[in-house]
Amino acid sequence: MTKALYQQVANSILEQIQSGELQPGARLPSENALSEQHQVGRNTIRHALSELTVKGYVESVHGVGTFVTETLFPKTVEFLYGFSQEMAQRGKNVGSKVIEAKIIQADPLLARVLRIQLGAEVVFLNRLRIVDGKPAAIERAYLPHTFCLGILEHDFSRESLYDVLAVQYNMKPDHAEQEIGAEIATPQVAALMELSHPAAVLVIHRETRTAEGRVIEYVESEFRSDRFRFYTNLKASASSPTAIFQRFPIKSEEE
Repeated sequence: MTKALYQQVANSILEQIQSGELQPGARLPSENALSEQHQVGRNTIRHALSELTVKGYVESVHGVGTFVTETLFPKTVEFLYGFSQEMAQRGKNVGSKVIEAKIIQADPLLARVLRIQLGAEVVFLNRLRIVDGKPAAIERAYLPHTFCLGILEHDFSRESLYDVLAVQYNMKPDHAEQEIGAEIATPQVAALMELSHPAAVLVIHRETRTAEGRVIEYVESEFRSDRFRFYTNLKASASSPTAIFQRFPIKSEEE
């Protein structure tokens, strides 16, 4: 199916950003210049720039122009991608440093979220995620060991956890529930991510499931708030939001 004109323009500009033709901080040509360059109307150009702005690739300064963002990496919350896969798709150089990898016993929290017995074996994988040579996030993944025996024999400083789960264990992550919040990084997290303490980080808690609904992973992550922008598409729904509010209640300050 042919993409809409604004998407074609947005993709063309994105290719220039990812190839390095447009460097971080570079000012984009004016709307008139872009309109002539792509042989489309200014409304199409505005739509394309809006798309790139929402996804964090560019930012507009009123009365000055539109610029390629300096440090913010756009990350979707619509689709379930592995960190390495998503950053690589965006043209980023991704690396990982394994901080800790071992088998632990399920405490009450892990037993509940992973749907396993208290004290059952859990794979614990703690990694520092690196993007373009700089610390970007910390990911602590917990998996029921019975579903992935021997998985720690893999080198997860180089390999993708989701790829290994799908290929070797026939457990392809299909959907997930996650919460995103903001917290002050602990001194340990701040040191690992080269932040000056105190510093704010974006915190994610995620339960990942297979298509059959089996929970195969619980993840706790901290992302540098100065390097990431999370985005999603929203649409009106005829269904009641009551179930969502019950699933994620608003916490009072007293709690």
